[in-house]
Amino acid sequence: MSLGDEHEASGGYGGSGQTRTRLPDDVYGGTRGTRPRGRSSSRSLVTVVGVVVLLIAAIAFANRGGDDSPSANGGGGGDKPEVASTAASGTKPVATGFAHDAQGAQSAAANYAVALGSDGMFNTSRRHEIVQTVAAPTSLDRLQSGFDADYSADFLKKIGLNEDGSAPAGSTFVNRTLPAGTKVTSFSASAATVEVWCNGLFGLTGESSTNPVTSNWFTVTMKLNWSSGDWKVLETSQKTGPTPVTGDNPVSGSDEIGKAVEEFGGFTYAR
Repeated sequence: MSLGDEHEASGGYGGSGQTRTRLPDDVYGGTRGTRPRGRSSSRSLVTVVGVVVLLIAAIAFANRGGDDSPSANGGGGGDKPEVASTAASGTKPVATGFAHDAQGAQSAAANYAVALGSDGMFNTSRRHEIVQTVAAPTSLDRLQSGFDADYSADFLKKIGLNEDGSAPAGSTFVNRTLPAGTKVTSFSASAATVEVWCNGLFGLTGESSTNPVTSNWFTVTMKLNWSSGDWKVLETSQKTGPTPVTGDNPVSGSDEIGKAVEEFGGFTYAR
């Protein structure tokens, strides 16, 4: 079973968001409108001056050395960060394989879940590259043929993609897997089974899309073996959930989702 064969073309974010502000009680300790009277004006004046001095000192301390530090906006000098500051570089953060221990197996499983659950799997050449990178030599042919069958031309057409897995003009294809946690269910020096709890984004943006971007939760189980100095995939399976209660965030429009996908690069390293 692939990481993409449980995607559905229906659903949404749902909910309506509101911001509630609770007014604080009066600074003197009573409820609003019940301030005690009779305090001397001189004592109040001293209190006010003291508070102002403390505020000025706090502001000065917070801003000290600010001119010498890099801008939080990426050094561009503007209010909006450059896209390049958030986009994934594609450069691997580690030059070696995953550690030969339980934690290394979890790291491998989380990262393989990201790769196998990415939009690259919908393009034949990119899919073959991904599978050849993560698969154990003994399972490569079986995994590759299975994924090729999952991402068939009929499936791509059904979800509204072109034959090469690209989105039609005027729309953006979204398929991202976001690991939320990992769990080792079995481990030895030569083999490991790891469950990866994930949140996924899947769909097409655009006014004419009949497959809007939706969010779903699922758990990927990966059986790994230690091969040529690294953890590699023997087989994968997937089940729905655990699924948390949907929040009350308002649904974003298609244009906003498409813009976010373009500006926020996906991660190439998950754990």
